[in-house]
Amino acid sequence: MSDALVLREWSGQTCHLLLNRPSQGNALSAALVSALNEALDELEARQARIVVIQGTGKHFCTGFDLSKLDTEDDDRLLARFVRIELLLQRIARLPMVTVACAHGRVVGAGADLFTACRVRLAADGTSFAFPGARGFGLALGSRRLARVVGRALALEWLESGRQVYLGEARSAGLVQGEAQYIGGLCNIESIPADSGTQTVSVWVSRAIDGDALHDDASDLSTLVKSAASEGLRNRVAAYVSAAKLPRLPLDKRG
Repeated sequence: MSDALVLREWSGQTCHLLLNRPSQGNALSAALVSALNEALDELEARQARIVVIQGTGKHFCTGFDLSKLDTEDDDRLLARFVRIELLLQRIARLPMVTVACAHGRVVGAGADLFTACRVRLAADGTSFAFPGARGFGLALGSRRLARVVGRALALEWLESGRQVYLGEARSAGLVQGEAQYIGGLCNIESIPADSGTQTVSVWVSRAIDGDALHDDASDLSTLVKSAASEGLRNRVAAYVSAAKLPRLPLDKRG
């Protein structure tokens, strides 16, 4: 398999983007976020109609990459979180149908990435968690989650940081259908007919969402305020320690 961080598989006007850090659970490193933005540049230039985001290996995306936390400081961490929020906003506003096709663990910023897509599919055994707010006081993706599952349930998931299993995620509307695969690629023919997949509806949605720019600016401001107080790195490190997350590739963990 290619060592590119984001693999591209084109079929007509449909492009599958595969997150390709399987040994790290496709965690969002700074380099992976940059690679995703570069891939989206290509999709927009080629006027793709559908983009499918999925992961290689055992998991869709296990969140913010914490593997080199010892080399980070508050400022670098803040910048990385801001870039992720800007990526999520970009995906949510893309002028094409966005499909998230998940399996395995979908955690933190990975769950936010899943939520930002208009069509959200998951395979059997998929689980979700949004631990950032409880773990280290970070407000990332909260409004988009509340828009999808409702304010009360989003608040409970965010405050608890607990694992959300597939049945509950489907009942809440976070997951809209089953992820099916052909040759390792998500089968877009399995997209539910009622999930709103017409490209024109994206433009209509953008046109009638008069609060879009305000909401995006507000989300970014809230994120920065939640992350900018001194000690961000220490808070993240304390979360990692409390969660007892070993800093090993996922495929080497016991």
